[in-house]
Amino acid sequence: MRITITGRNIELKPGLKNQVNKKLGKLEKYFTEETEARVVLSTANGSDKIEVTIPTKTGLIRAEEATDDFYASIDLVEEDIERQIKKFRKRLIDRKQSAPSFSKLFLEEEAEVPEDEIRIVRTKKFAVKPMDAEEACLQMEMLGHSFFVFENAETEAVNVVYKRNDGSYGLIEPEV
Repeated sequence: MRITITGRNIELKPGLKNQVNKKLGKLEKYFTEETEARVVLSTANGSDKIEVTIPTKTGLIRAEEATDDFYASIDLVEEDIERQIKKFRKRLIDRKQSAPSFSKLFLEEEAEVPEDEIRIVRTKKFAVKPMDAEEACLQMEMLGHSFFVFENAETEAVNVVYKRNDGSYGLIEPEV
């Protein structure tokens, strides 16, 4: 696994880089050598934040943690990613998906049953109406939801608007 470390608003010191490589190096047993982990370290509003993104053929594995100490954030994000990997392992094997980003040893070892397995308890169907992104944001706010699925009137594609942690809005435009 290759680890790429980037710093925003901070100077990356060798000790910090070494700690990231040491902690995330523990995850190498789960991935092939070609898998790349992107790490962004940043500081804002008095908290030290680490974001880790690992793109795989089956989707993204992503975690972020913010504390008042980079070293604590690194420990927490490593535990979070490891928990996610173990959780998704069962689905990878059950679906017999090709998982070229994950190591064969990881996929073949005995699986522990995760205590927080994903269960879908409700399914909803609704008509997707054509509208622009601003109107979709208004609909989302009126419903009191944190996201809203709609058909973009301009592109005729299904899009999603969502409310971000900072109070602004995001738009997801899938590429098919």
